[in-house]
Amino acid sequence: MNHQAHAYHMVDPSPWPITGAIAALLLTSGLAMWFHFESMILMYLGLLIMLMTMIQWWRDVIRESTFQGHHTPPVQKGLRYGMILFIMSEVFFFLGFFWAFYNSSLAPTPELGECWPPTGIISLDPFEVPLLNTAVLLASGVTVTWAHHSIMQNDRKKAIQSLFLTILLGFYFTALQAMEYYEAPFTIADGIYGSTFFVATGFHGLHVIIGSLFLLVCLLRQMNFHFTSHHHFGFEAAAWYWHFVDVIWLFLYVSIYWWGS
Repeated sequence: MNHQAHAYHMVDPSPWPITGAIAALLLTSGLAMWFHFESMILMYLGLLIMLMTMIQWWRDVIRESTFQGHHTPPVQKGLRYGMILFIMSEVFFFLGFFWAFYNSSLAPTPELGECWPPTGIISLDPFEVPLLNTAVLLASGVTVTWAHHSIMQNDRKKAIQSLFLTILLGFYFTALQAMEYYEAPFTIADGIYGSTFFVATGFHGLHVIIGSLFLLVCLLRQMNFHFTSHHHFGFEAAAWYWHFVDVIWLFLYVSIYWWGS
């Protein structure tokens, strides 16, 4: 930083983009091999390289921000814009699922029995497990906000407690959803209702798992004194992502579980 006339971070040459690309190629090729030839070797290799790449690449980012001081205010501003654009892309990702659901449910075709849920489908009761999951996610939104305020006030103990609670609620949500899937009276093969239900709620469940791991990394970083009251964008990004996951679930609950049943 002493030899440059700007506050931006010029990243050192890194092997991780190329190893990430190789991992993506092996993973997609491996999935095709698994589907057609029932061979999982390539897929496992791709997964292993991807995990190794993720761990080491993010380790480098943490080192650059926390210990080397490269994440200056202009760099942090760029990261904020990047996270906002990423969340916007995720919004449009889920918009496609809602479009498919409403396109089918608002004007059911004769093939569906001209009713929704389609003839022969027994829908889930929205006031049982789905309502409990809604309460769990809303509670996790409160605890992650508590964690944010604790970090801003340099209250390390409360930040750790609230982050731990948030992660616990996230994994509890995942366990409840797994139980719901196991006991569901229909499958993803049951026409447009099954496919829209499982794809939309399944991708949301994947986002909950990713968000829980994101917050788990933040908890470990908080325990290692990585965050200060003015320098904690890693946590802020996780909190934004978690709030996005909460809001998407509310739309899923109202649309697919409650109105759609």
